[in-house]
Amino acid sequence: MISLPKTYTPILAIDDDTGLLLSVKASLMSAGMPEPATVSDSRQALDIVRQNQFQLVLIDLIMPHIDGITLLEQIKKEFPDTECIIITAVDDTATAVQAMKFGAYDYLIKPLQAEKLLISVKNALEKYDLRQNLNLYERSQTFESLKHPDVFADIVAKDDAMARVFHQAEAYGYNDYNLLISGETGVGKEVIAAAIHRLSRRSAGPFIGISMPSLSKTLFEDEVFGHSKGAFTGAVSEKKGFFEEAQGGTLFLDEIGEMAEDMQAKLLRVIQEKELYRIGSTQARPVNARIVSATNRDIVEEVAKGNFRQDLMYRLKVCHIHLPPLRERRKDIIPLALHFLGIHGQKTGKQIRSISPEASQQLLSYSFPGNVRELENIIAVGLLSESGDVLSSSAIASQIPKDQPIVNGQEGLITMAALEKIHISRVLEFTGNNRTQAAAILGISLRTLQRKLKEYGNDIIK
Repeated sequence: MISLPKTYTPILAIDDDTGLLLSVKASLMSAGMPEPATVSDSRQALDIVRQNQFQLVLIDLIMPHIDGITLLEQIKKEFPDTECIIITAVDDTATAVQAMKFGAYDYLIKPLQAEKLLISVKNALEKYDLRQNLNLYERSQTFESLKHPDVFADIVAKDDAMARVFHQAEAYGYNDYNLLISGETGVGKEVIAAAIHRLSRRSAGPFIGISMPSLSKTLFEDEVFGHSKGAFTGAVSEKKGFFEEAQGGTLFLDEIGEMAEDMQAKLLRVIQEKELYRIGSTQARPVNARIVSATNRDIVEEVAKGNFRQDLMYRLKVCHIHLPPLRERRKDIIPLALHFLGIHGQKTGKQIRSISPEASQQLLSYSFPGNVRELENIIAVGLLSESGDVLSSSAIASQIPKDQPIVNGQEGLITMAALEKIHISRVLEFTGNNRTQAAAILGISLRTLQRKLKEYGNDIIK
């Protein structure tokens, strides 16, 4: 059976069960969505895809002649922009991961729930539209061509690399699917996450941020999901978790790469089912929060190492923004330094509004392993040392190690791991080996710092 609407449709459904095809058609059309094209013979599916510009294809997993995974692989190979949703009666994690690996947008289990089907189809079509918008943005990625420059007004940025980030934020902001922001510690991932929230249709709702490393295994469920009255000793009243606090808004999960495996499984369930249970309650509560997460790790590498669930990564990384380190956006260094000079000048009562040419050159020649957060620390400490009305090179010299490589050329450059060791060593020395204080300056959790110290062993000052 082949059914093609008389007018253009962006959706094709493929299933050997004609009853299910009619059900999918009825569900979509009753919700005001376009009538889908349908085909029951998988052998005819690829030709139909080639003859029409479908944005979304729904594919049954188990079919005679050509199975769903094979068909998915063929469609994504020829039409990588076309979104695909796998439909199956088999609830199997390995198959779901395989489908996501070949580029499936989602994985729905039979019997299909109309609400979940509509949400998945709507979001997949939005993602397709987004990709087309991004292709347009790539032609003009300047600060002047931003559609909503006011959203970024409080972010100090002059480098073209950040113009590209802002354009990505605009493209991803209005849609509602989950987004991952990657980048080194201290680059400003939460600042971009907040901008994305302001750009979204959820901007009137709350923006709730969680530092995942700060949550222990015992506190995770209570803090994230909440508890009911009497759930445990001391639970004298009901408590909303972060998910419920973020209802109608955005939930920002910072450093998701630090999550323990059992915490990952619990988070995955909530994302998949779009509902949660408070501790001590049997009542399912709907979840209506967009998840924007961040990590300073290579999440794909963490999956390969077995440290992070692949299925959770696919759920969190529907869209992705990489925030470049400060050494790769050097036009931002002096504007940021002047910005921090103003902020900390007000705090200390010092009227220093300029930086000497020598000090500027020092900053421009430094590699900033601690990124924007380290630059702010350098300016803050340097301002305390400065007795004149211009920030001099002598005031910041103690904050920039002499053995750091110069970044104007390739000669003398060292690896990021080596830079990180030097920076952590310097911060520990500055704090008198106070690890709690050092972790705060570095912008990482104490647990992360302790893990890094264990990795570096005798290669770092303790």
